[in-house]
Amino acid sequence: MATDETAVQDPQFAVDPVVLEVGQRFVDAGFELSLVGGPVRDIFLGRTSPDLDFTTSAGPDQTLAVIKGWADAHWDIGREYGTIGLRKGRHQIEITTYRADAYDPESRKPAVAFGKDLVADLERRDFSMNAMALRLPSLELVDPFGGLTDLHAGILRTPGTPELSFSDDPLRMMRAARFASQLGVGVAPEVRAAMTDMAERIEIISAERVRDELVKLIKGAAPRAGIDLLVETGLADRVLPEVPALRLEADEHHRHKDVYQHSLQVLEQAASLETGPEGPVPGPDFVLRFAALMHDVGKPATRRFEPGGGVSFRHHDAVGAKLVKKRMKALRFDNDTIKAVARLVELHMRFYGYGDAGWTDSAVRRYVTDAGPLLERLHRLTRSDVTTRNQRKADRLSFAYDDLEHRIAELASQEELAAIRPDLDGEQIMAILGVRPGPVVGRAYKFLLNERMDNGPVSEDEARERLLEWWAAQPESAVCTDRTDESENA
Repeated sequence: MATDETAVQDPQFAVDPVVLEVGQRFVDAGFELSLVGGPVRDIFLGRTSPDLDFTTSAGPDQTLAVIKGWADAHWDIGREYGTIGLRKGRHQIEITTYRADAYDPESRKPAVAFGKDLVADLERRDFSMNAMALRLPSLELVDPFGGLTDLHAGILRTPGTPELSFSDDPLRMMRAARFASQLGVGVAPEVRAAMTDMAERIEIISAERVRDELVKLIKGAAPRAGIDLLVETGLADRVLPEVPALRLEADEHHRHKDVYQHSLQVLEQAASLETGPEGPVPGPDFVLRFAALMHDVGKPATRRFEPGGGVSFRHHDAVGAKLVKKRMKALRFDNDTIKAVARLVELHMRFYGYGDAGWTDSAVRRYVTDAGPLLERLHRLTRSDVTTRNQRKADRLSFAYDDLEHRIAELASQEELAAIRPDLDGEQIMAILGVRPGPVVGRAYKFLLNERMDNGPVSEDEARERLLEWWAAQPESAVCTDRTDESENA
C-alpha cells in the first residue's frame, strides 16, 4: 500500500517545540518517532490537542534510555503494552512502540505484538482520520488510508474493513458515536452497517470502558448525533436500553409526543443553558446533560391510556430515578454522580405544581432544600423540558419559572436558603427535653425543620416554646415525666 507522505505546509504554528525536540532525540539515537493519532488530526482541525501521543520503532527499554535525563519524570505502567509515559514541562506524553496487535475475539484484552513498521501500526488504529502521523523532526505527513480526505469530508471510515476493526476492539463502535458527538462527523455506510451487525460484541467490553466513552459522547459538541447513532445501530439496546425504549409506539390518534425525540431536544436545550467557567453550571456538564437525556425514562413503564382519550405517565419521575440508579450502577459510575443524576430526574416534575397554582413560601423553601447543590442544574433542566410548539403555553411556563426564580432570590436575600437548618440544633434539643441521643432527637429535629420550612426563621425562645408543645404530645414525654417524679419521691 502506498503511503501519502508529504511535508505538512507550515505546521509549526500548531506543533509545540517539545514535539520537535523529542523527535530529534530519537532520530539521533537511531530510531523513528512520529506524532500520531488525535494530535495530528487536531492540527488539521485547527485545535490544540490536550494529549501528545507518539509511536516509535524503539522498544520500551530503548525508549526509557532515550528519554533518561531529558524527561522531568517518567512511568512505565503501560510497559507491557509498549507504552512509556513521561512529563516534560507542562506536557504529559505517551510514547508507544509500533504495534501489530492480535485480538482474541472472545477476550476484552489485546494480545500485544510489537511491530517494526509505521504504516502497519497505523493500519491497526480505529479510524482513518486517526491513522495519520507526522514523522519527526521532518514533519512529513504519513497518511496511507486517506484520513485527511475523510477529515475534510467529515466522514468516519476504518483503515481496513470495519468488520475486522470492530472484531479487534468492539469499543471502537462506541468511539464512532463519540466522534459523531465530539467532531460532528458522519459515519460511512459500511461502518454503520458493521456497527449494526456486530452490536452484540460490545457486551464483551468492560462496563468501565463503555462508561468512559459514553461520558465523552454526552459531553461532546453534538451529543444528539452520538445518541442517535447508538440507537439506530442497536448499540444503545445493549449499553443504555432505557433510551431506545423511549421510542414509544405511536397510537393511531397521536395522543402523545415522541418521547425519544423530546428527550434529545431537552438534552440539546440543557447543553445550551450551560455557563462559562465562572458561571454556576460550567459546560460541558455531564450531570445536567445525562439527567436531561434520562429524565423521562420512567414513561414507558408508567404509560396509561385514559378513558377520555388522553395519555398519562403518573409517577414517571420516581420510577425514572430508580431506573437511572440501576443503569448507572451497572455502568460503574461513582455514587456521587449516580445520586446527582437520579435526584434531578426525581425532581424534574416538581415545578409544574408551581406553574399550575403557585406556591407558598414554605413550598419554595422545600424546593430549594430538596434540590440542594443541584438547584442551578434543576433550573436548567426544568426550563429545557419545555419543548411544546404551542408558543402561548411555552411563554406561560417560562414566565412561571421566571417568577419562581424571583421568589427564590427574594427569600434567599432574607434567609440562607441553601443551608436551611432548624432554629435549634441537636445539643439544644437534648438539653431542653432532657433526653439522650436517640430516635426522639431525630424526630424533634425533623419537626423543627418542618416548622422552619413552613414559617421561616424564629427566635430561639419561640423555637423552644414550639418544641416543648410538640414534646408534650409525644408518648416519650410521659415516660420521662414519670421517671422524674419517681426520682423526686425517692
